[in-house]
Amino acid sequence: MMAYEGAVAERDIVAELNERLRDASPAEVLRAAYETYGDKLSLVSSFGAESAVLLHMASEISKDIPVLFLDTGMLFGQTLDYRKQLAAQLGLTDVRDLRPAYADLAVNDPKANLWKTDTDACCNIRKVIPLDKALGDFDAWITGRKRFHGGDRLRLPVVERGSDGKVKFNPLANISKAELDAYIVDHDLPAHPLVAQGYPSIGCWPCTKPVEEGQDVRAGRWAGSDKSECGIHVERATPSGELEFGGDI
Repeated sequence: MMAYEGAVAERDIVAELNERLRDASPAEVLRAAYETYGDKLSLVSSFGAESAVLLHMASEISKDIPVLFLDTGMLFGQTLDYRKQLAAQLGLTDVRDLRPAYADLAVNDPKANLWKTDTDACCNIRKVIPLDKALGDFDAWITGRKRFHGGDRLRLPVVERGSDGKVKFNPLANISKAELDAYIVDHDLPAHPLVAQGYPSIGCWPCTKPVEEGQDVRAGRWAGSDKSECGIHVERATPSGELEFGGDI
C-alpha cells in the first residue's frame, strides 16, 4: 500500500511541477528542479552544439550539480576537447564521463562497426545502458531537449516522468532558436568548433553529417534513415512487456 501511495505522490509531484512550470523561464525550471531534488538531481549533457546554454544556466545555480557526459568512444575529437574547455570555463566540479562497458563492446561490437548494421543496438550499448546505470543514483535529471528541434519533441512537456520513476526536467522546452542564440552572445559562451562547419546537432562521428541551410536542425543525425533519437528518450519495452522510458540529451 505504501509503495502505491508513493507512486501516486510522485505522479502528483510531477503534475504539480509541470502545471507550475509550463510557462516558466529555463532558470526558474532549473531552480525548481534543484530545490526539489537537491543531490538526487543530475544533468545529462552531450557537450554538443547547443549545450553551453543549459550548462551555463545550471552553473549559475550550483556548480556542483552532477553532469553526466556519454563518452561513447565514437565522439568527434572536437567534442572531447570542447567538454574539457567548457567544463573548466564554467567551473563545473562534477562532470562524470560515462563509457560503455568493456564486456558489452567485446561481445556485441568487437570491431567497433556495429553502427554500420544496427544503429539502434550501437546506441543501446554506447549510450542507453551506461546512462541507465548512472541514473540509478538519482531521482531526477535535466535534459537539453527543445521543441523547436521538431519531430516528437514538438510535444515536449517541461516536466515528465518515465515509467522507471525518474523525473525529467526539460528547461529549454519553450525556448526559441533566436533566444538560444541571443543567450550565447549575451554570455559570451564558446561555440562547439563543429558548428562553424555546418553541424547544428552533434553526436557520434559515424552517424552525424553537416546539414544544408534551411534543413531541420537534426537532419544530419542518422541521415538517410528513419532514426531520429538515440534511444534515451524513446519508449522501449522491458522483458515483462511494460514500456520503459530511457534517458538523451
